[in-house]
Amino acid sequence: MKIISAKPSPFGRKVKVTLIETGLIDHAELVEVATTPMQTDPQVAAANPVGKIPALIRDEGPAIYDSRVICRYLDAQAGAGFYPEARPWETLTLEATADAIMDAAILMVYEHRFRPENMVFDQWLDAQWSKIARSVRALNERWMSHLNGPMDMGHIAIGCALGYLDFRHSERGWRKGNDALDDWFAVFSERDAMKATAPD
Repeated sequence: MKIISAKPSPFGRKVKVTLIETGLIDHAELVEVATTPMQTDPQVAAANPVGKIPALIRDEGPAIYDSRVICRYLDAQAGAGFYPEARPWETLTLEATADAIMDAAILMVYEHRFRPENMVFDQWLDAQWSKIARSVRALNERWMSHLNGPMDMGHIAIGCALGYLDFRHSERGWRKGNDALDDWFAVFSERDAMKATAPD
């Protein structure tokens, strides 16, 4: 199978971490592209008509996307159990929370990258960060018992989301007041899969 992604993408990182953690990394070809919402790479557009990454190209059917679908596919292929039957709704909710954090964080990057400086909408940026701050606080206050339990896709997704906040928005200081989550992330970041996929 072939994974089309971009190295800075937190959604692509989630897939790559899953590949490593499931032991499927040697069965995948990683194709790194440069693509933007304004100028979609042709390989991305061919695999995903929406033009987003990551996408997974497989021999037995059409390409699949987005990262949630790809991670479910990889988990099924490996039988890894990262979507455990004992706690499916908690795992899926954590993954959805992580994806929402990443969406908001990426929109903040795009606001500066693709708008003229005089058109950057500060209230929009603050609104996106408010979503992130509320989500991080909720993780710290409500979800630590799950995050401190056996690893599942929620752990991988949250780890990649927090890593992206460090990568693109470190000045916002998501750790302040979220000590338990900060401690958890410090340990989770030491996993080989997280180290191998850290963005430059």
